[in-house]
Amino acid sequence: MTHRDATESRGTSPDGTGRTERELREALEALAGGVLPDPDAYRTARGEWLRRERRRRLVLAVLIAVVFALATLIGLWVLNQAPSDPGVIFSGTGSPTAEGLSLPRLHP
Repeated sequence: MTHRDATESRGTSPDGTGRTERELREALEALAGGVLPDPDAYRTARGEWLRRERRRRLVLAVLIAVVFALATLIGLWVLNQAPSDPGVIFSGTGSPTAEGLSLPRLHP
């Protein structure tokens, strides 16, 4: 252990804090002691929080409505792109093999 380690540095108190640190702590404690909270601080903060929450919910509802509307419009557009001719299934002209395979109907 050297002489420098054994001796206290200048401006140091026995608990190890420096003079500057102690003065700064005292000044901050005095400053904090003079601050008084606003009587309506809680009400104001809660009102702001509720406004933000309402705005978030409104934005979410609008976003959901826009996505739903876009999905509906895209679905209708895709369905509208289907060919207008009836196709093989709905043509009404059956193939002869299909008619031959069906069972005969009994008429009462």
